[in-house]
Amino acid sequence: MEKSTVIGLTLGFLAVGTGMVLKGASLMALWNPAAIMIIVVGTAAAVLNAFPMDELKKVPKLVKIIFKEPQITSKREVIHSFMALATIARREGLLFLESHLESIEDPFIRNGMQLVIDGGDAEYVKLLLEEEIYATEERHRVGALIFTQAGTYAPTLGVLGAVVGLIAALGNLSDIEKLGHSIAAAFVATLLGIFTGYVLWHPIANKLKRISRKEIEIKQMIVEGVLAIQAGKSPMAIEQMLLVYLPVSERRAEREENNVQETQGTA
Repeated sequence: MEKSTVIGLTLGFLAVGTGMVLKGASLMALWNPAAIMIIVVGTAAAVLNAFPMDELKKVPKLVKIIFKEPQITSKREVIHSFMALATIARREGLLFLESHLESIEDPFIRNGMQLVIDGGDAEYVKLLLEEEIYATEERHRVGALIFTQAGTYAPTLGVLGAVVGLIAALGNLSDIEKLGHSIAAAFVATLLGIFTGYVLWHPIANKLKRISRKEIEIKQMIVEGVLAIQAGKSPMAIEQMLLVYLPVSERRAEREENNVQETQGTA
């Protein structure tokens, strides 16, 4: 489970709850069915109006990603994979790689190498792989946009809820006690709208964008690796080329690990 999401949600609810208590407000004030209806159902209605149903069907899966980030091939694993494939290609030839495709877990690497083995030229292979990256990026963009829009609608609906509450409060001008309760209830909608918009929906959209960026960068690494093998580059040259995708602090450790493996392999 993604720890930062759990910690963030916990701190968010704790901050609002503790803040209300410190200000002397009752937590029971948050239980306002009318405000909850306006914010939750209103936000859902706005999102339904903004996006087609086939895109909204993916929302449960997107929420699951926030709590459990999908397994993505790491950058170091990509480097190791292409160094191994380059070594085999140099010793046995590109066609011999076909017998090793089943052992490759990442489908994007497997697809790229199959295109190379099938004899596609470099421009054709690059075009197909980049089209797949674009399609993936666009799908991720739409998923994040759903939550971005929800985060935009919710605070505005909070203002709408406050207006509705104030209209009800104006009907109780003769009863001071009811008037006070009505005004307090009116601003609960604003609180819920701002909270859901800026503590839930916008941060969820941001996290989805970051996960997408990470996956896209790894796919771009894979394209570079596939084209390098097709061009007949050496394992060391491929390593140097792909190491630029790693943070500087990790490059030295990666080189040392590969040197140890080479030493053990020749021993």
